Amino acid sequence: MKHSRFEFDGAEVLVVGASRAGIGAAIARAFQDAGARVAITGAEPEAAPEDRTRFAYTQLDVTDGETVRDFAARRERLDVLVNCAAITARGEEMAPDFFAHVVNVNLHGTFRMAEAFHAQLKAAKGVLVNIASMYATFGSPKNPAYGASKAAVVQLTKSLAIAWAGDGIRVNAVAPGFVVTQQSARSRTDPAHVAAVNLRTPMGRWGQPEDIAGPVLFLASDAAAFMTGTCLAIDGGYSVG
Repeated sequence: MKHSRFEFDGAEVLVVGASRAGIGAAIARAFQDAGARVAITGAEPEAAPEDRTRFAYTQLDVTDGETVRDFAARRERLDVLVNCAAITARGEEMAPDFFAHVVNVNLHGTFRMAEAFHAQLKAAKGVLVNIASMYATFGSPKNPAYGASKAAVVQLTKSLAIAWAGDGIRVNAVAPGFVVTQQSARSRTDPAHVAAVNLRTPMGRWGQPEDIAGPVLFLASDAAAFMTGTCLAIDGGYSVG
């Protein structure tokens, strides 16, 4: 889907956490379709097969502060940074060590990337978009670490929006609902869970990764020039049901 209403010709965009079929990859493709030069990162050795010739790819561990800083130092310019790197494991997050790891990736990783690229974003009067989740607003007995980390991402977004406004950097977030991705594949093996989501969602379906891309491009565009510190719900109405 080409988001032709948004033009990013010549913009330098980095999407963190886009190596698998999912939200990050869809956002990267949408920016490229809108004219941007897009690079992506991921935890895997290679990007998804369909993206290996499309984007410059770097395997990056967002929990390694030194590696993140070195990666950022090699990039002179950045107009848009999108933080998508995240992990979750439904039903396994009560284990303290794994809980801490989820928070390290999802929250601390988001901050590490933002802080590492602060200078480039300041120079470009750029945009930071963080990927939160609907779990930021209500509890989940199966994903407590994921929910806690994503709630913190929303608060981090608000704080960075204030802290960096004087630098000309806009900082916003989106909160996806249930989306058909590789990450959600495990939960979608439960027919009762899939049916319950569909029943509660006013739009009657799970989202697709492309459903998230348009709002992210909007937040990065001049159409959102007076928006900072906000978090847009993109969940088919699930959170208001």
